[in-house]
Amino acid sequence: MTFALRLEDLLAYTDWDREQWHAWFRHQGPAALDVGLGPNGDGRINSVGELVRHIFSAEKRYVERALGKPLTDTSTVSTSDVDALFAFGVVSRTALRELLGTMPAERWDIPHEMQIGTRSLRVTPRKMIVQAVTHELRHWAQVATFMRLDGRQSGVHDFLVSPVFDVPAAGSGS
Repeated sequence: MTFALRLEDLLAYTDWDREQWHAWFRHQGPAALDVGLGPNGDGRINSVGELVRHIFSAEKRYVERALGKPLTDTSTVSTSDVDALFAFGVVSRTALRELLGTMPAERWDIPHEMQIGTRSLRVTPRKMIVQAVTHELRHWAQVATFMRLDGRQSGVHDFLVSPVFDVPAAGSGS
């Protein structure tokens, strides 16, 4: 098989999905960010706004870990201000794209010691970045579920309806 999904393809999809969510939350208003995650959480993340901040925070922190930089305190990013929250998402994505464009090839597979909660791990920057992207995909699906459980329809976020890999229609002049 010669087909290979590139990281850039997943970033293009998540960029598009973030735009969909940002527009949807702007339309819904900040009350949608206040939707709770229910009684069975771990106590660290209690609302959809906190979950969205967690998505962007993880991306930012994995980049910082890959670069050996101190971790950003993201607790000051508002979880009830739609535009501030998604502006932070732009910051985290910009940092990721900068890392992808500047890290020397030989550094991608050098393990780094990192602490995640109570676990100490040795992880390469390559694995950290794949984790950041798959982490995001998983959590947006959770956001959609929490919205449905709250009686809100958040639209279609499937890869199939995204513009990634789209081919212009015949006769469109493109």
